[in-house]
Amino acid sequence: METNLELKDVLHTGLPVPIVSIHSSPDDATLARLGKKPVLKRNFGFMTILGFSCTVLITWEGSLITFLSGLQNGGPSGIIYGFLVVWIGTLSVFATISELASMAPTSGGQYHWISMLAPPSSRKFLGYIAGWLTITGWQALLASGGFVTGTMIQGLILLTHPDYANVMKNWHGTLLFWAVVLLSYVINTAMGSLLARFEGFVLILHLVGFFAVLLPLVLLSEHGTATDVFDTFLNLGDWQTQGLSFCIGIVGSIFAFLGGDGAIHMSEEIRNAAIVVPRSLMTGLVVNGILGFAMLIATLYSIGDIDAALAENPQYPFMAIFRRAVGGSTTGAAVMAAIVIFMSFSATTGCLASTSRIYWAFARDRGLPGWKVLRKISPRTSIPRYSVLTSTIIAIILSLVNFGDSTAFNGVISISIAGLFGSYLIAASLLLYRRLTGGIYSPKNDDILTNTMDTHLTWGPWHLPGAFGIANNVFSCVYLLFAFFFSFWPPYREVTPQNFNWAVVVFGAVVSFSMLYYVAWARRFYSGPVVEIGS
Repeated sequence: METNLELKDVLHTGLPVPIVSIHSSPDDATLARLGKKPVLKRNFGFMTILGFSCTVLITWEGSLITFLSGLQNGGPSGIIYGFLVVWIGTLSVFATISELASMAPTSGGQYHWISMLAPPSSRKFLGYIAGWLTITGWQALLASGGFVTGTMIQGLILLTHPDYANVMKNWHGTLLFWAVVLLSYVINTAMGSLLARFEGFVLILHLVGFFAVLLPLVLLSEHGTATDVFDTFLNLGDWQTQGLSFCIGIVGSIFAFLGGDGAIHMSEEIRNAAIVVPRSLMTGLVVNGILGFAMLIATLYSIGDIDAALAENPQYPFMAIFRRAVGGSTTGAAVMAAIVIFMSFSATTGCLASTSRIYWAFARDRGLPGWKVLRKISPRTSIPRYSVLTSTIIAIILSLVNFGDSTAFNGVISISIAGLFGSYLIAASLLLYRRLTGGIYSPKNDDILTNTMDTHLTWGPWHLPGAFGIANNVFSCVYLLFAFFFSFWPPYREVTPQNFNWAVVVFGAVVSFSMLYYVAWARRFYSGPVVEIGS
């Protein structure tokens, strides 16, 4: 039993609960105040987790990958202004999430925060739903990363061997998807410190690769005019207004910024996580935003004949734009595209790490089927190997949809936004509620159980004080609601089975299953974050 009867009785009184100071480090003591035992090795410092954050975000690469979405609804100018809106909104959201991560730096993330913030009557259920939304969003993001990387490899083959267009099939991309995810699995499970070293290396490539792609676009390509970039809007989805088309096309930029909370779910493997996680999140977002905006400007000035680019590479026209920028050199364009593909692979590797930690944390608190197995840690590597394996297998199962129709798989891609933003929205709204009702106190350096269910709430070392914090919290909630709403819209006004956004169906199915599972089984075993360390 992880929680004895005496501890439960004390918790329900709402009084501070003392815990024994037997911890070998301040990090372990911080985790113990959340009621959790330290079982994972802390292999990440600031630079390595910054690399992790930057390379899961891969915003400059992602802005190229999702380029087509914004071009159809919004046009070149819609892409530019939409990117700025999303960047500002994401900064606000990450500032709010960073406050929560500093209060409770645990791998559980959103579901733990919601369990500690929600009113007693609803915290168990809301925390449970948030756990499922977070898992759904990250599992979909992992599958999306594998899908995008695999199909970009197809695009690279098409770039170097145009005749491949005559034999190209969906299942080719699916097999490449499997190869990407399985290699990510190897990196995640080979040894405990390999992932940290890998992410440190990838951060360097992320920065160097940016200039390797940007400079040919700026120095070698023919460029359009400022009007082409900053005053050209398109509404190829045939929506009623240009404004509505802009809001739908903005989803591509949202996807480019998705996954920035990956470092949060690695918190129990980060040294000084209460401070390092918020700093890495905000630094990574600022760096990626600057790089992404610069890359978009350079690409849009170099776009040339977009119809010709789409005819050459209909799924990833940026590769055709690369080839045109370097004077028709297939080799040069292939090297530039290969950098983007490798960075997409590294993001998939990071996504697998974060997804598996959420499985592990939620299983530790008995929120998932098979929790007794999923919560086990490898004694050799201190990695939750069964959670990593489960994340990999489910991603492969999801990829089977692409054998039939890649349009159906787009529902998997869209659900990553709905799942993650849904969990962010609940957490940010409850933090605002606690802020306005004065339910969060100043931190104290003592051994008091805090920031878990039925305990006092205290701020972490990183938070936005006073009216500024409230204003940012309100803005983040408004932005999250906006993004969540438009994540379900199809790209075209005339909806067909081929262009329908299946995210609404997948999202409804996941929520329905989780609620049925809760009523039928989980409510008897799941009681929120389990307190593993007591008096």
